[in-house]
Amino acid sequence: MRKQSLALSPWGQSYRIAFFGLYAATLLAALAWVVSSFHQVTPDTQAIVFRFGKPVKVESSGMLFAWPNPVDRVEIIPGPARILQQDVLPLQRREQQKLLTGDQYSRDAGAGAGYLLTGDAGIVQLNIQVFYRISSPLNYVLQKQHIAPLIDRLAQRAATLVSAGRDLDTILVARPEMLQNDSHAAQERSRLRSDLKQIMSQDLQKLKGDGNDPGITIKRIDIASSLPDSAVDAFNAVLTASQKAEQTIAQAQKDATLRLQKAQQQSDGVIQQAQADGQEMRAQAEVATQTMTKLAQARATGTDAGMLSRLWQENITKILSHAGQVITVSPTDKGKLILPGPAPQTDESSALQMFGGIP
Repeated sequence: MRKQSLALSPWGQSYRIAFFGLYAATLLAALAWVVSSFHQVTPDTQAIVFRFGKPVKVESSGMLFAWPNPVDRVEIIPGPARILQQDVLPLQRREQQKLLTGDQYSRDAGAGAGYLLTGDAGIVQLNIQVFYRISSPLNYVLQKQHIAPLIDRLAQRAATLVSAGRDLDTILVARPEMLQNDSHAAQERSRLRSDLKQIMSQDLQKLKGDGNDPGITIKRIDIASSLPDSAVDAFNAVLTASQKAEQTIAQAQKDATLRLQKAQQQSDGVIQQAQADGQEMRAQAEVATQTMTKLAQARATGTDAGMLSRLWQENITKILSHAGQVITVSPTDKGKLILPGPAPQTDESSALQMFGGIP
């Protein structure tokens, strides 16, 4: 009777409600604790299970059961097939300038910040992107906070070595007019990325051999090379001048070709005209000297047969008609005439002189 009255009292009801509320909260906490032990690992990630702060196992994609804190702790990292990317910021000029004091910025340190010295005493800036993947998850997760600084230092060392071992033209096209004649430089330029990757991979292997394996593997390196702004302007001016010179040379060669063709055409015309004139003059000369040629042939062969006398009789009248006046005719030698002079020598008088003295 007394117990029933106590249970129906306000205090008894309060205790009852508090007990059931605490019981329900305990059940919910236990359920949440159990549910928190299950972790979903996506296909492109992997999970590292820490037990009391020590990594004990690696789980790939799927459902993972691990004891809740403080027993187990699960850390999700990228999967082994996932490629990670990191920009090497310490090589960039603006990042190096941030580390300089005001006095250093105004001196040589500020002028050379972000640039690498090449083998031919040139300067170049390399913007490098490193692509890597996780090869050892346990080593990676233990040194995760040191991976980015490590990649920066390895990339800086590799960039310094490859730049010092090459001239400017093998790193970037500093003289475009020499590119066609320098196949060796083009081949060296194509090997720049592979050399950077090789140097960084060798350094990682040394760390692994010393027991400091960071758990990553370099897959690819991308490089964007550039020059100081003043040097870029100078090279652009040289390139522009080279292009203008090439255009001027091409135009001069074109004009020279046209002039040569025109001169050749004129030369061919002059030669053809001269040949035609020569043939015409030769034909006229052959016609004009046909009689004399026949006479010479006849006298040479002894078959004159009075041809000389006949020509004399045919032409003497015409010749004397242009002579003007005959002063004396030799009675003993009709082949010789004495004509007055001086008078203009015409073709007929030339012919008279030619016939003069013929017996």
